[in-house]
Amino acid sequence: MPIIEAKGVRKVYRGDGVATEALRGVDLVVEAGEFAALVGPSGSGKSTLLHLLAGLDLPTEGEVWVGGVPLSRLSRGERARFRLERVGLVFQAYNLLPVLTALENAAFVLELRGLPRSERERRAREALAALGLEDKVGRFPRQLSGGEQQRVAVARALAAEPLIVLADEPTANLDSQNGLALIERMKALNEEKGVTFLFSTHDPRLLEHVKRIVRLEDGRIVGEERR
Repeated sequence: MPIIEAKGVRKVYRGDGVATEALRGVDLVVEAGEFAALVGPSGSGKSTLLHLLAGLDLPTEGEVWVGGVPLSRLSRGERARFRLERVGLVFQAYNLLPVLTALENAAFVLELRGLPRSERERRAREALAALGLEDKVGRFPRQLSGGEQQRVAVARALAAEPLIVLADEPTANLDSQNGLALIERMKALNEEKGVTFLFSTHDPRLLEHVKRIVRLEDGRIVGEERR
């Protein structure tokens, strides 16, 4: 069974009497173990598609399944719980809590799930160590570089052991050194532990490493490349 399946997905935004069609009938399947990217110019619909796959929004038409679950049949609260338990999200803005340490930020999703402190700290430490941050666990976001903060955000997603990690432009705000370091860490997690990643990206550094590129233009998938 695919981890993600989208069929006939359309998304229309309406504002001030104007309808904007962001997605125009997208079909997409993501299998376990993929290291894939959605690419396309600004306005092509890739971020919109990523948000629909995460259940952050619902399609105007069509259906999205994640782990065999049809997201449109869940309530808003059920979708939030589903994301908490099954989907790892990484955004450009990091979204770290400034009053929490790297360890506490990485364990935050697990705390929301109600896991015991010992278990959530163990999993958070393992995720941080996998990203080369074992010596930063006690530092607050203000004491970390941009690249380190982004790796903490990835660790937070990984500690939850999700079905898939969805990452929207994860390297966009990073310099070359930090961007490449993060890419190498994520690639290693994919190859060694089978973690499934789907990115939305413009970054040619990341595109050199993914195994599948799905190209979008004007809200449609116009082609793909497998490596």
